[in-house]
Amino acid sequence: MSAMHDGKSVKESILGPTLKFKGELSSQEDLVIHGQIEGTVGPAPKVTIGPEAVIKGGVTAEVIVVEGNVEGDMKAQASITVRAKANVRGNLEAPSINVAEGATLNGSIKMQPRRADGFSSASSADGLGGYARTGTGE
Repeated sequence: MSAMHDGKSVKESILGPTLKFKGELSSQEDLVIHGQIEGTVGPAPKVTIGPEAVIKGGVTAEVIVVEGNVEGDMKAQASITVRAKANVRGNLEAPSINVAEGATLNGSIKMQPRRADGFSSASSADGLGGYARTGTGE
């Protein structure tokens, strides 16, 4: 299936609600998860965790959108969005993090500006060490 992502046509894999997967799942295309995964997800360009999805393990991607349940750390090179009914138990790390009102988040937030090579820098000039800030991290 193709979708538009930043003006480009990209492919995505949709993992349905009856899917139960255990292990490492990586992709060169966007992932939309509606089922249950025990293990690691990523790397992938974009990972969307649907409202009925349950992930027990880490998630790594360029962009992560959470609508369901995640028990594990998440790391994104661009952004993490936790939607209103999502339930997250784990640490988030990305240059931009958005947690909507109504979402449940139990973990730490680490935001650092994105370097030219696409990874977060390790700057603690603000005295927070990159933790517990909100906004774009810029």
